[in-house]
Amino acid sequence: MSKVLPKQLSIKEFYEKGDLFFVPHISIDCVIFGFHTGQLKVLLLKLKDMKEWGLAGGFVFYDEPIEAAAKRIVFERTGLTDIYLTQFYTFGDPSRQRGKGKLKIPQGTKRDSWINQRFITIGHWALVEYSKVVPIPDQFSSACEWVDVRKVPLLMLDHNTILEKALQSLRISLNDYPIGKDLLPAKFTMPELQRLYETVLDKKLDRRNFHKRMLSLGILKKLKEKKKGGAHKAPHLYSFERRAYQKALNHGLKLGTS
Repeated sequence: MSKVLPKQLSIKEFYEKGDLFFVPHISIDCVIFGFHTGQLKVLLLKLKDMKEWGLAGGFVFYDEPIEAAAKRIVFERTGLTDIYLTQFYTFGDPSRQRGKGKLKIPQGTKRDSWINQRFITIGHWALVEYSKVVPIPDQFSSACEWVDVRKVPLLMLDHNTILEKALQSLRISLNDYPIGKDLLPAKFTMPELQRLYETVLDKKLDRRNFHKRMLSLGILKKLKEKKKGGAHKAPHLYSFERRAYQKALNHGLKLGTS
């Protein structure tokens, strides 16, 4: 089977012939997180000629591994390949069937189309540096935009549930995974790192305890540079120490979130 979906396919044609390219009944939904101006953001797509927005998603080619499909979907929406991606949950409620839901489908699409059948979707979340992403709509979307996770509208199907589950998984991962490397620039201040953790956790953290605990992990390198600008005393810049960071990936941080 081909791994290239013809660009000229209309939405209606895709709904009727997509199972010539993709495995039926299995989909991938990627929750792509970015961090900007103190906000945790998620990348959403607006479907053409429809009012619904949704997560970055797609399907699995017949000869394609699940993880490869997820990486491809993130790449097609962000242009990035070097990302942190994790599978967090499988959604299989029977109500996910498009033909039974309120999701608008193109007029004339057959009700027995493969796209209207029950789908089990495999959820992945990805962390990307906001400044490196140029959001790219797919051929069936009119827009691809960052949205503050606190201001996400009602999404298609069960995508709000998928997003909430991804947030829960991300918060749990703070104990083991140094998320700052993927969401912050290469050089950052300690207040910026704390703000990131507070935003993800949706709660305030004690400044002194946070700084002490982060430095005790040995994954940060204090630079000689300071951040320029601002009315207050310029704070020091930090970066992740490569070897210690890799060790944290392999063995976990064990950083408490209280």
